[in-house]
Amino acid sequence: MTDEDLIAAARAAAGHSWSPYSNFAVGAALRFADGAVVTGTNIENASFGMALCAETVAVAKAMADGRRGGLEAIAVSGPGPDPITPCGRCRQVLYELAALGGTDPEVLCVGPDAVHRIRLSVLLPAAFGPASLT
Repeated sequence: MTDEDLIAAARAAAGHSWSPYSNFAVGAALRFADGAVVTGTNIENASFGMALCAETVAVAKAMADGRRGGLEAIAVSGPGPDPITPCGRCRQVLYELAALGGTDPEVLCVGPDAVHRIRLSVLLPAAFGPASLT
């Protein structure tokens, strides 16, 4: 799967968003070393603190399917005028999955007309993860 395909998967996932409160539909797509792609979308809740971000949903789906590591790339797409990045919570959730396989995935922050590419380690420097507990 190419980066363009991964971006298209994130955009398609945003189409399934449940975001009636913010009207800010976000889609995420995770690409793994074996070529598998897992997508997620944001799911809002009237109790705002209960909302789930697209990246967290995608990681939960991947983990529920038994994926542990092998995360190569992440695409995140939103409706704003500029490319969006994962929020702090999602950076941590993505790091945990990446750390299980010792990878530093590229994050494709997708906007309507531009894609910003950045490594997860740059988005979350000095990250706290599994190795921090030993």
